[in-house]
Amino acid sequence: MLIRRAADIRPSEITDEKVWRARRDFLRLGAAGALLLTSPARAGLFDSTPEPPPGRADFTGLNTTWGSELKANSWQEITTYNNFYELGTDKADPAQNAHYFTPQPWSVAIEGEVARPGRLGVEDLIARHPLEERIYRLRCVEGWSMVIPWVGFPLADLLKRFEPTANAKYVEFTTLHDPQRLPGQQRAVLPWPYVEGLRMDEAMHPLSLIAVGLYGRMLPAQNGAPLRLVVPWKYGFKSIKSIVRIRLTEQMPQTTWHRANAHEYGFYANVNPAVDHPRWSQARERRIGEFLKRDTLPFNGYGEQVASLYSGMDLTQWF
Repeated sequence: MLIRRAADIRPSEITDEKVWRARRDFLRLGAAGALLLTSPARAGLFDSTPEPPPGRADFTGLNTTWGSELKANSWQEITTYNNFYELGTDKADPAQNAHYFTPQPWSVAIEGEVARPGRLGVEDLIARHPLEERIYRLRCVEGWSMVIPWVGFPLADLLKRFEPTANAKYVEFTTLHDPQRLPGQQRAVLPWPYVEGLRMDEAMHPLSLIAVGLYGRMLPAQNGAPLRLVVPWKYGFKSIKSIVRIRLTEQMPQTTWHRANAHEYGFYANVNPAVDHPRWSQARERRIGEFLKRDTLPFNGYGEQVASLYSGMDLTQWF
């Protein structure tokens, strides 16, 4: 499939938003109806079974420290509807192309403004940090959301091991760049490798998570194996996947989507229903597996925990 850059597409080729939204909703409704006819227990577009495939769990005895009141999306939903351009730009592509990606062996370098720079293999990293389950909402800028039972540990615990210096104001994360294992990188749909970043206080916040699994299993390739960032109060593109480098810096990192289109993708990317994306509203969202939309919550529902990080900031400017 030929993937074209946004700059190469003529305005006359762009389908009006009302048209494609109506067509998408019609197709979705038709698919849901077909499923309901064949299986009355299925009320969504995916397998409603909320568990991963049978077999031994990779992680056992986990404490659920966040989100035990939330109903998680199913394993099928979480692992077959993904944004991971390194494995393809369509939502189904990452699962279909996951066989290209072998996430072993793997290590992550921690460098920059730290007193003790170094590198850890992923097995060593998991062994050094007590793991927990956190059930977080995920909200994507396109207007869909999920609830995912992550397995991981606080990002702050990892950073503290390497002793950030007083000059560390930001944390920059980088994804693996390997077009053979990540075939989506063979096309210049984005400037590779994928880079994301957080302000230091965001990175050290207790909600910021390094995820190594979901539903008690190791992360599948399409979900960012073997380790990814999860920042639940921000749009999904901030939660970078398949991390190979973490660099602490004094200057704000040049992140991938901001470089690609600064007008649409700001550095902060906090979920804010009052600030629309230039091409669609953020006021409402559709949870995967549901047909009706729901109101989008400020900071994705985590405002009580994180709103103080942005006290005095104009969040319509610093979006």
